[in-house]
Amino acid sequence: MLDLKADHHLKLLRGAREFFAALVVAIDASRYEVRLETYIFSVQASGEGVAQALIRAALRGVTVCLVVDGVGTPGFPAPWPERLNAAGVQWRIFSPLGRFGLLVPSRWRRLHRKLCVVDGWVAFCGGINVMDDWFDPNHGALDAPRFDFAVRVHGALVQEVHLAMTQFWWRLQAVQSARQVDWPGAWQALQQVVRQARLADELPDQPGGGARARLVLRDNLRNRSRIERAYRLALGEARQEIILANAYFLPGRKIRKSLMHAAQRGVRVRLLLQGRYEYFMQHHATRALYADLLATGVEIYEYHQSFLHAKVAVVDGHWATVGSSNMDPLSLLLAREANLVIEDASFAQCLRHELEFAMTNHARRLDRQQHSQRPWWQKLLDHSALLLMRLLLVVNGKRY
Repeated sequence: MLDLKADHHLKLLRGAREFFAALVVAIDASRYEVRLETYIFSVQASGEGVAQALIRAALRGVTVCLVVDGVGTPGFPAPWPERLNAAGVQWRIFSPLGRFGLLVPSRWRRLHRKLCVVDGWVAFCGGINVMDDWFDPNHGALDAPRFDFAVRVHGALVQEVHLAMTQFWWRLQAVQSARQVDWPGAWQALQQVVRQARLADELPDQPGGGARARLVLRDNLRNRSRIERAYRLALGEARQEIILANAYFLPGRKIRKSLMHAAQRGVRVRLLLQGRYEYFMQHHATRALYADLLATGVEIYEYHQSFLHAKVAVVDGHWATVGSSNMDPLSLLLAREANLVIEDASFAQCLRHELEFAMTNHARRLDRQQHSQRPWWQKLLDHSALLLMRLLLVVNGKRY
């Protein structure tokens, strides 16, 4: 059983527009520290506002620590590195690809979580990158904003977010590359962790709320399967309804069986999944799993208004999760991810309303018979993509 902490005040943020507005307000109010981690940080369009807020904070003496992923953000375009450095923003690129790129299996272990903590007082967690909602780097301008969520949180778990981020920053400082150990930087980072831990004890009480919540991390150290276990526990305890929205849906056998068993015992199971073609592997491999799910009564809705990027779920109207973790092997077996698990009827109903509206107005329900009658070449592509995904995981030493 996942131990949830009580007395949190939570706000669901819909899309980058609401997320960036809340994030900039928090950064502009910061007094001593801002920490931000994201997979993609694009300084184009609305993403520039977040970058400018970080610069403003650093210029007034706030410690600003930014980490981006080496695949999602290989670097910042000129003159942004100079601007960040001149302002005093401390920024790092996690696991740059190097000469052989993703041909090296260890490079598949990415920083995919989206976290921010400001002054140990407010935290943000979700699936939204720092990237304009109306633009996709592979497809250009979009007809509608990307469908995604984040959460602003006050309460005890803010310190969990802070601790996770400071520990990660310390590791980055300790070993900047395989050949160079930055001992002075590591020592300074460790001292800062100690100072922030002491300061946290002196902070005023967090604004209380009725929600119970917990930060659930996935990494390659002690938290290898915590997010998957949290999902399986909630799915196994479901009695009335499961609504799950996921951008890249390729769950392993245990989660698939949890969904099918829930449907067979009378739980209404609805999946809101990506309806637009984005990547070959995810698009086709996902569809190879549909037949078994549909056969047990699972309802599948494909979102078509724009790209679906959400990684959220609601169970029985009181349990919810919002975060960065997809239900695919890259998220559940390889990447660093962060989800909030929330026990609160008000929050869950708010998220449920958003998902219901999307399924009713911006998605198409998949018909079991039509899916089974799709052309043979589509079936071949689907099962070939699934086989290729599994072979690539074997190369990485994983079974799924």
